[in-house]
Amino acid sequence: MYGTRSIEKAIGQYVAGRYRRAIEVGIGENFTAALVVGMRGALRFATDVRDITPPPVIRFVQDDVFTPKVWLYKEADVIYAVRPGVEMISPLIALGVAVGADILVYHLGFEIWGDGGERIDCGVLLHRYHAA
Repeated sequence: MYGTRSIEKAIGQYVAGRYRRAIEVGIGENFTAALVVGMRGALRFATDVRDITPPPVIRFVQDDVFTPKVWLYKEADVIYAVRPGVEMISPLIALGVAVGADILVYHLGFEIWGDGGERIDCGVLLHRYHAA
């Protein structure tokens, strides 16, 4: 069984190993995955609806996935979220479709949205809800 930080490290390693232009949505106060992706040079920025202060190495942009500034995400090849509320999945998918980016989600527990998308085992279970 993975501890919380190990889960996020596995997610960060998967994203950083496969994408060059990643954006984390809903970062909150949990920076581990973004730090891993950022240390590999693949993190463009992280977002949250709240104005937070991440470590200086993480570029932060305040944005709301329910009314996103779509132009911010146009450079992304993946948009990912760690434990988002299930109500965020549909807007994330719409955003991914709009900008041509994969959507990856790590759910809390056994939550899924719809059919669960494509399941990816990277040591933890990710769901790809949209493949660009």
